[in-house]
Amino acid sequence: MYIQSGEWVIISRVKSHFKFIDKIFRNLRFRIILIVMLAGLVPCTAALFGIVNFYESQTISIRTAEIQNQCTILGNQLNNYGYFENPSSDVVNANLFQMSTIYSGRIMVIDQDLKVIKDTYSLDEGKTDVSENVVRCMRGASTNYYDTKNHYIEVTSPVTETGGNRVIGVIQASVPTDSIEVSVAVLYSQGGVLIGIVLILLAAAGVFAAARVVRPLHRISAAIESVTEGYTDDVLHEDTFTETRQISESFNKMLGRLKQLDESREEFVSNVSHELKTPMTSMKVLADSLLEQENVPVEMYQEFMADIAKEIDRENQIITDLLSLVKMDKTGQNINIQSVNINELLEQILKRLKPIADKKNVEIVMESFRPVSAEIDETKFSLAISNLVENAIKYNHDDGWVHVSLNADHKYFYIKVEDSGIGIPEEDQAHIFERFYRVDKSHSREIGGTGLGLAIARNAVLMHRGSIRVYSTKGEGTTFTVRIPLTYVAS
Repeated sequence: MYIQSGEWVIISRVKSHFKFIDKIFRNLRFRIILIVMLAGLVPCTAALFGIVNFYESQTISIRTAEIQNQCTILGNQLNNYGYFENPSSDVVNANLFQMSTIYSGRIMVIDQDLKVIKDTYSLDEGKTDVSENVVRCMRGASTNYYDTKNHYIEVTSPVTETGGNRVIGVIQASVPTDSIEVSVAVLYSQGGVLIGIVLILLAAAGVFAAARVVRPLHRISAAIESVTEGYTDDVLHEDTFTETRQISESFNKMLGRLKQLDESREEFVSNVSHELKTPMTSMKVLADSLLEQENVPVEMYQEFMADIAKEIDRENQIITDLLSLVKMDKTGQNINIQSVNINELLEQILKRLKPIADKKNVEIVMESFRPVSAEIDETKFSLAISNLVENAIKYNHDDGWVHVSLNADHKYFYIKVEDSGIGIPEEDQAHIFERFYRVDKSHSREIGGTGLGLAIARNAVLMHRGSIRVYSTKGEGTTFTVRIPLTYVAS
């Protein structure tokens, strides 16, 4: 099926039309104006209809009561003048026509045989009226009915014999409500005019309110654009409303975080360059020293080559840690989840790290409160715990101790790594999980390491939907607490 060029033009115009309408309805200014107008229009309209309906029902009720009362008075006259035996009474007929004229309605007098003996319209005289209201009225019950469709009131009133309760006839009055309908129409007309005036005032108020609300947002947008274009680094201040102040504060926090990330990224690149350049510089110095000397003894060659091998190992470790960190940062990374006995895993990790602890005579103690099995990536999780324990050993005093404890509840398992080491100053604790961040750079260089261990540990824990916290006092020691769900839940 092919679409001709003319049809494409129509389709494109329709799409552009709907886009324009959608753009208008999404506009905050338009929505505020619309809400203000509806907030005033709906109550005014409801009030108008409520007032008019109440007026109409009350007027109908009063008119019905008046007619009922007049019918009762006429019924007494009919009885007094014996109208059912002699319907030629001039006084009664005059009163009937007077009432008919006053209310612009129709009055009929019906005897006990349901025969119409008097009709002010002279249409049904001599006929039999078997309508429901007349029959009910002959049983002694007055009735009234308002026909909303044809706009008239029908009232039936029984006429009882003098000194008794026997019904000897019925007066039926049908009165149009044209005057009431005219009054209702006038009320609706005047109310519509008032609503129109209110609508205009509400539109003006809506425009003012919309401008008042949107103006700070435009200023915020302009400030954000300026920052985005790099024209300014100033923080955003917009205190017109509580919400705009909160937006300003949130934006300033975000801007500060972005600046911090940018600085961290620059520092990261600088640190990577420095960390990779340092071993290469050392190797170059060692190699140049060998090249500048003649007849160098084999022992010196071996010593220099050993130093070069150490620098190569150091650079290899940095690159390995960087690759591990990049793999964990990468979105959609592969994670091999399986059920693992955490108690056995911790014992294996501590067994591998015991030779490092023995060099500083650091005692490693593991405390397990219960058997724990959890769904984890064994490789990545082992790397995280190994880095924490290795840090606890390296940054410890000689003859110190490292305590590792394992506990669990119904949902999580907890690992705590405590040491008696040098501790971390309070101002540095918020940054220790950053890449290449070192608390004491000179001491860290002596100890060794790449400055990536804690960053790798944190990423591995977060990958398992867990959390890691640090508590430390300088000169007393450090405690890392790790919380991991027993069951892995993919995002």
